[in-house]
Amino acid sequence: MTTTPVVRGGLLGTRDFRLLWIGETTSTLGSSVGGVALPLVAVMTLHASPLTVGLLTAAAWLPWLLVGLPAGAWVDRMPKRPVMLVCNSVSMAVFASVPIVAWLGALTTAHLLVAATTGGAARVLFTLAYRAYLPVLVESERLLEANAKLQGSESAAQIAGPGLAGLLAQWFGAVSGVLADAISFAIAVLCLRSVGTRETRREGAPKRRLRAEIRDGLRFVVRDPYLRTLTAFGAMSNIALMGYSSIQVVFLTRDLGAGAGQVGVVLAVASSGGLFGAALSGRTATRFGTARGFLLCEALAAPMALLGPIGSGGTGLVLFTAAGFGTGLGIVASNILTSTFRQHYCPAELFGRITASASALNYGAIPLGGLLGGVLGEAVGVRETLMLMAVIQLLSLAVLLLSPFRPLRDFPAPHVLSAMSEQLHTADRS
Repeated sequence: MTTTPVVRGGLLGTRDFRLLWIGETTSTLGSSVGGVALPLVAVMTLHASPLTVGLLTAAAWLPWLLVGLPAGAWVDRMPKRPVMLVCNSVSMAVFASVPIVAWLGALTTAHLLVAATTGGAARVLFTLAYRAYLPVLVESERLLEANAKLQGSESAAQIAGPGLAGLLAQWFGAVSGVLADAISFAIAVLCLRSVGTRETRREGAPKRRLRAEIRDGLRFVVRDPYLRTLTAFGAMSNIALMGYSSIQVVFLTRDLGAGAGQVGVVLAVASSGGLFGAALSGRTATRFGTARGFLLCEALAAPMALLGPIGSGGTGLVLFTAAGFGTGLGIVASNILTSTFRQHYCPAELFGRITASASALNYGAIPLGGLLGGVLGEAVGVRETLMLMAVIQLLSLAVLLLSPFRPLRDFPAPHVLSAMSEQLHTADRS
């Protein structure tokens, strides 16, 4: 049981959800700015090599591999809102230290790497707590709407962030973008502190070893055919998508001859597909069903990526933009549907561990995809690598077409997993 009030009208008219939405949208915009600003600081201030810039990107995702599994168990043990507050406060302090140290003339590459890794670790814990807290804040029947609003604003922030980072760097210096990131986390802290919804403390749960609790999450993912399918598909898809995106700027500038301004416009328009995906996710679920809608979204996204590397000159830019728009539309709509499914399907007491088990593999595949894209781009060519990544994305659909999702109209009900929960605890006690 929770203290969540009955929601009437639009979710943005509900104070607590509105505060969470404002805080998360602001911090996402700041993170989008910071994701560009941190490498800019490395290049413009420290004259870093491409390898160092690549390491900065990998450092932000590495914590999913290092602490993702225990983080899920820790989050399940604790109230979610205080965890989110601590994580945002840590991120604020870490990223604020970069401009301060830079203005003192003492900034080093090591400092940037530590900031990126620490911020990434805080993001791991925040993400797990945030996904578990949303069903506490929002009624079950409004989760799809809530996820659509949050994902839509996230897509908008990711469109605006890179351009804003460039403007800040031009007007105030490269470190100003990192400062903006820190300020965004401060705003998120203030918003989250004002949220009134609290979780009801669960009493009587026996203390268990951390390893046993982690094992519960892994068992759920491995044994459940639906979660197992989503995890395997997500890892394969993320390798392809990150391998594709890691060299897209090189392709646009060197192969298609685009200038810096054109690259910004192409990526912004391509990214706007996510806004349409967020807006259409609810209608897709209503018309086709949640499971069938998910499959249709992924079936749209995968072949669209093949358009990106096939053109040249102006035609190539148009095709690349169309490819990014269609891919983003399908993937964002799909993510909203599957996020809502997990929040309905997974028992609250194990949600953090289940999410961490899947995310450790899914997000852990991201740096691997980036590395693969760079290595293959250098070895066989950028256009050829983009085509290969698009083919891998298309082949990943086989995981879904051979899965239990294929005959379903809607995602399965949560009671299926509740029965499995009892079996797992019984097995752990024996």
